[in-house]
Amino acid sequence: MSKLYQLTYRTTGLEDWVSRFYSRIGITNPNSISEERISRFLGIYVKKKPIPSSFHVIGRYQDIVIDSREPIEKHREIFFHELCHILRHSGVQTIMPASFRELQEWDAHHFTQYAAIPYHMIKYIPINDRDVIKQMTDMFLVSPELCEERLEQIIRRNQIQRSIY
Repeated sequence: MSKLYQLTYRTTGLEDWVSRFYSRIGITNPNSISEERISRFLGIYVKKKPIPSSFHVIGRYQDIVIDSREPIEKHREIFFHELCHILRHSGVQTIMPASFRELQEWDAHHFTQYAAIPYHMIKYIPINDRDVIKQMTDMFLVSPELCEERLEQIIRRNQIQRSIY
């Protein structure tokens, strides 16, 4: 068993929320992560158009627009980013203070990491493999940059927790 699995790593509240949500809608492995399943469960329409990505909430109507000009491996990341804004944020970013907007963007970035590569699915990641990033990219259908950032985050948090105990 990899050292990474012998962790004292503590998940964040947001990581726990993503895992519970995925469990509730039957997402149990990387192959079952599906924008369609998630959006259908939440009643959110998803559209791909050659316009900047965005989300809209008008009464009970909710949609996510994914910029179809973006590389395909970015579409899932864009979906999760915009989904976070629908689920966790309020207000109009164009008129809110910059620091509040930055906080929402920081939160959406972390949500994207956790939703795209949930902690409870790291057992599927071949941590010790030379091509781990490529395998994660293929497995989770996101960019190599996101995979590398998430893997480094998991390893870094494990090291911090081990140094505390």
